[in-house]
Amino acid sequence: MNTFLSSYIKLKKRDIQVAWKKAKIAKMCYLFLLPYAVIFAMFYVYPVVASIFYSFTYYNILEPPRFIGLQNYISLILEDDIFLIGIKNTFMIALVTGPLGYIMSFLFAWLINELPRWIRSVAIVVFYAPSISANCYQIFSIFFKGDAYGYVNAALINMGIIDTPILWFQNPAYMLPICMVVILWMSLGTGFLSFVAGLQSVDQAQFEAGYMDGVKNRWQELWYITLPNMKPMLVFGAVMAITQSFGVCDVTMALCGYPSTDYAARTIVTHLYDYGFSRFEMGYACAIATLLFLIMIVCNKAIQSLIRRVGT
Repeated sequence: MNTFLSSYIKLKKRDIQVAWKKAKIAKMCYLFLLPYAVIFAMFYVYPVVASIFYSFTYYNILEPPRFIGLQNYISLILEDDIFLIGIKNTFMIALVTGPLGYIMSFLFAWLINELPRWIRSVAIVVFYAPSISANCYQIFSIFFKGDAYGYVNAALINMGIIDTPILWFQNPAYMLPICMVVILWMSLGTGFLSFVAGLQSVDQAQFEAGYMDGVKNRWQELWYITLPNMKPMLVFGAVMAITQSFGVCDVTMALCGYPSTDYAARTIVTHLYDYGFSRFEMGYACAIATLLFLIMIVCNKAIQSLIRRVGT
């Protein structure tokens, strides 16, 4: 046992020495990476670490943080019924809009890739625009206005389906489904662009070789050639889809109000916003953020393991 342990330590020391020699050789490369590393550490790593630390404290900004252990997490999971509603709504949104938005992004990118170049450029702008337009989801507040002048209510009344206008954004039965439609409409974002770029980067010679090896149709071409060549883009698109679906907040708050009726459109991020920016209970808000962070990591790992099997 001692011999094995000493051999393992020697190997580790040797690996460290080799890594240090390589780092010294590539020191100029690391010097160029230093500005990005500093910015990444300041604005990404430090906030995550600080959030985890404050999640174990009572912190209201006005007073110094006071360590309270796991009390925030106990209150969050066992006592906060509204947070449980937020978890349920968030997972419903993620399970519907995440996979659908991901599949839609890839299918639209695949179809657009077959178009002539100038038509493809116009189509990409048209599909990508809703994801970058500020407050473009407010268009749906006009369509689903809760009186007879709303386009949807007016159409249903004219067809004789309803007699009185429906309060779409006040009725808990309709709030979340409409928000999901809006989120899907806005889901063709960065992941969509990565799919377009990935499809453009596939070597055409592989398709010719595939047909010589027995690929018979476009579906086999997609499964055995296109998807394996796009694994990095597929992983990136999955990460972006998960991040977007779990980070829903602005759409539900703008359309359904804050707070929404019976908390029917409450999400985890809305709950975090409530405690962080309305009540200034930063310790509790950091506990919510930490749980959301862990959930997203687990989901990302699960999705990435599934994507690695594509084309194998």
